[in-house]
Amino acid sequence: MRLFPLLLFGFIAVPLFELYLLIEVGSVIGALPAIGLCIATAVIGAALVRSQGLRTLRDVHGALGRGEVPAVAMLEGVVLAIAGVLLLTPGLATDAIGFVALVPPLRRSLLLRALRAHLRPHFVASSHGPPGTGVTLDGEYRRGRDSPARIER
Repeated sequence: MRLFPLLLFGFIAVPLFELYLLIEVGSVIGALPAIGLCIATAVIGAALVRSQGLRTLRDVHGALGRGEVPAVAMLEGVVLAIAGVLLLTPGLATDAIGFVALVPPLRRSLLLRALRAHLRPHFVASSHGPPGTGVTLDGEYRRGRDSPARIER
């Protein structure tokens, strides 16, 4: 599917849905409380994204200090950045999705699994041994007058 029509649909449909939802909630609880709810979710969400983002940044630095690749922590950082954008976008549906991304067990299990499945085909893993074994082969190769040109089996 082409990206431009999908983005265009999203930029039109999401604000219209958010406006509809805000009108419906406003008709139940009132206009000012509905607007206050949007502002409160943005402020609370920004504070939560900041604290969890700093924790994730510490995890990345800790993994790098141990010589590990911080792939999971970096993916969590991406999910937290997306959650921050969703929480700062005015609306109740985007705030709900953003808050779901802030719950660590949900973020790690559902969202990261979806991101990994989406990103996996774009990266090629390499190993030093036969494919899929994770074994590093070590040996020497010499070719000279004493060694045959080919190995008999």
